[in-house]
Amino acid sequence: MTTITSGSPARVSAGGPGKPKRSLWHRIMGRQPLGLLFSSPYLAFVIIVFAFPIVYAVWISFHDFFFAAPGASVDRPFVGLENYVAAFSDPRVIRSFGNIGVFLIINVPLTVILSLVLATALNKVVHLRTFLRVSYYVPYVTASVAVVAVWLFLFNNDGLVNSLLGPLAPNPSWLINDNLAMPTIAFYVTWKQLGFYILLYLAALQNVPKELYESASTDGAGTFRQFISVTVPAVRPATLLVLLVSTVTGANLFTEPYLLTNGGGPNGASASPVLLMYQLGIQQGQPDTAAAIGIVLVILVLLIAFLQNRFVGERES
Repeated sequence: MTTITSGSPARVSAGGPGKPKRSLWHRIMGRQPLGLLFSSPYLAFVIIVFAFPIVYAVWISFHDFFFAAPGASVDRPFVGLENYVAAFSDPRVIRSFGNIGVFLIINVPLTVILSLVLATALNKVVHLRTFLRVSYYVPYVTASVAVVAVWLFLFNNDGLVNSLLGPLAPNPSWLINDNLAMPTIAFYVTWKQLGFYILLYLAALQNVPKELYESASTDGAGTFRQFISVTVPAVRPATLLVLLVSTVTGANLFTEPYLLTNGGGPNGASASPVLLMYQLGIQQGQPDTAAAIGIVLVILVLLIAFLQNRFVGERES
């Protein structure tokens, strides 16, 4: 039985008896305020580079916004959803979202499958391991302009690919074909970025216990069955990361169609929403319409990322 003397009131914390009451400072700063200090530069970076531009873009998308001279005071009235209606009344915008959908359908699954298979194979290689890993990573760090020049040489009308295919070569050729331009870009992006995702899977494979493979082998599982039953479930967190990163990166497609198809050709068959935002906002002076496209794109990417995390992440947990 506890005796409470007068003049010494018992201090009962919100967390239960016997625990010291946490001050407002510790509630805000946490148990380790120094950690917040160390993370503050990155927090400031996120706010300045990501959060503020998104909030400003939302504001622009609901106003009649146009570029003006620095320091000039101009009226930018609120127009509600007019910019969104104007943007999605344009067939080019609708087609650009369809194009990026085709790109993601090809690029994301192909990236996940190829990077996991190649990482698994590279993880078992004994000789020339470093050389092979660097070989896959080099395209990822190589400047896009240099690599694009090689792909233009390979896939133009008189390129090496058409020369090898002969009469089977498509007509019109790959990058000037309405039906093949975006799939060709999707294959190019998959090839160029594959090395980065292979490294992610290689890091994940280091944490898979070898005992799991030994147990599966003892039970009579072959190489393919070990891959399906052991490797794939063990690297599911890495798979979720690859899905999220490849989706976000693919939705922001700009450089590849700009360079490979001369700005989204032929006839807008390879134009992406981000490329169209550049053309409308910068080249044609319609930043309000471009901002509306960008906000819709952000919402769609967040929705896709949520679904990926919901289904893939839920299985992992």
